[in-house]
Amino acid sequence: MGAADVVPGVSGGTVAFITNIYDELIESIKSCNLVALKALFQQGPSAFWQHINGNFLLCLFLGIAVSVVSLAKFISYGLEQYPQFVSAFFFGLILASAWFVYRQIPAAKGRLLWLLGGVAAAIGIGVIHPGQLTVTPLTVFLSGALAICAMILPGISGSFILLLMGMYEPIIGAIKSFDITIALCFALGCACGLLAFVRVLSWLLHQHRAPLLALLTGILLGSLSIIWPWKALGDLQDGHGSMVTAANILPWQSEMSLAGIALCVLLMIAGLLLVLGLESISQRKQEQQPESY
Repeated sequence: MGAADVVPGVSGGTVAFITNIYDELIESIKSCNLVALKALFQQGPSAFWQHINGNFLLCLFLGIAVSVVSLAKFISYGLEQYPQFVSAFFFGLILASAWFVYRQIPAAKGRLLWLLGGVAAAIGIGVIHPGQLTVTPLTVFLSGALAICAMILPGISGSFILLLMGMYEPIIGAIKSFDITIALCFALGCACGLLAFVRVLSWLLHQHRAPLLALLTGILLGSLSIIWPWKALGDLQDGHGSMVTAANILPWQSEMSLAGIALCVLLMIAGLLLVLGLESISQRKQEQQPESY
């Protein structure tokens, strides 16, 4: 999840979903509430830890933190030096994830409309031109609160939301340079946003699961246009000056060599196979779990 959250266009929530820990993640975070604090003071740390599913959350968030810190430089370098290859790999991953999420949608009327709405929303977000916020503790905190809501949703990239606000480079730069002030403000914003948003998300999963999953499937499919590896760059003139734009093109219309196109296709297949592998492992573990009891 940490590795996925670093890449604009990819959501850590997607990884949680395809590994079948998504519902447990939402409910565990939701349990961090006043009842948990009451258990802490009245019954002790052990009851509190059990109430919030502490072992699960600790392992998960430690894994995310280690991945973000250790892979921030690597993925940032990959996006700068080999953006098409990185995009190709995650294109395959997202495509397979969309199929996986679609298969989980319960039979319900109107799910196609929700799916198409998700596609339209993702494409609309993709054509929005990035803005630029001034980097202050308050804007970093608010950026974290907004980005974490996207990060926890399958198909919506928190990193891409940061990119739209012009906060992606400052946050990644702070992580790479261990800027404690910026990193702490961002982490606090993420924590507050997550605790507030997860209750809405839990309600939607229980009460409107089919429309929600259909919408998220559409967002996944629509986000493929954002992460498509082959793009033609251009300049857009507006009232604020010149802005670089990128339009999707066919592989053979790009300047990439045949070997490069072939490598992109292989990386797409690798992304597909990774999701299928994760799904297979998760299903085997679920089948074996009742036997362990």
